[in-house]
Amino acid sequence: MTSSFSNLSLAEPLARAVAEMGYESMTPIQAQAIPVVLTGKDVMGAAQTGTGKTAAFSLPLLQRLLKHENSSTSPARHPVRALVLLPTRELADQVATEVRRLARAEENIKVVTLCGGVPLRGQIASLEHGAHIVVGTPGRVMDHLERGSLTLEALNTLVLDEADRMLDMGFFDDIATVARQCPKERQTLLFSATYPEGIAKLSAQFMKNPQQVTVQAQHAEAKIEQRWYEVKD
Repeated sequence: MTSSFSNLSLAEPLARAVAEMGYESMTPIQAQAIPVVLTGKDVMGAAQTGTGKTAAFSLPLLQRLLKHENSSTSPARHPVRALVLLPTRELADQVATEVRRLARAEENIKVVTLCGGVPLRGQIASLEHGAHIVVGTPGRVMDHLERGSLTLEALNTLVLDEADRMLDMGFFDDIATVARQCPKERQTLLFSATYPEGIAKLSAQFMKNPQQVTVQAQHAEAKIEQRWYEVKD
């Protein structure tokens, strides 16, 4: 199986964005996951942070969005089609930035970030102006669902990224609450560095016959240099 992005038959705007970003060959997780995700199947992907997981789910969901949406129309006329849940604001910001970079060749695609530590008012205004993709943390997404400023009845892709960390932080019930408000007929993608017991429970409740894609760590732990500095207060 070739690992070239050019063999994915991506929509022209996506192919152009990938080329402009200098991406030529897919990472192992991308090469294994993207073709399966593009078929519409649920996928559980196991790979370490920094192996290209974001593009592994972002490219297929953008491909689906471009295929089914008339992106020349104002985003305000389109409901949320994809939701990406992450454990922290920092990770959500990183993922949203990457999704925007991949979507930049199609200027009408709008990505909104919903995380705590930021006033609700601005986020509500952003949602009122329309959003195709929402990236956020479970707690803040629940806030917007309860207020009615976010609705998910038209959603077709739910992504649980860094799922093991979300479980470690006690988000299982929050994830379950959000997932129950998504349409049953959807694609669910779960990416995680490890598969703790809670992952199997999540998969059993909210995924349909998921295809498992596993990529081993690309380096030995002994090759990671760690430094510790003691500094004054």
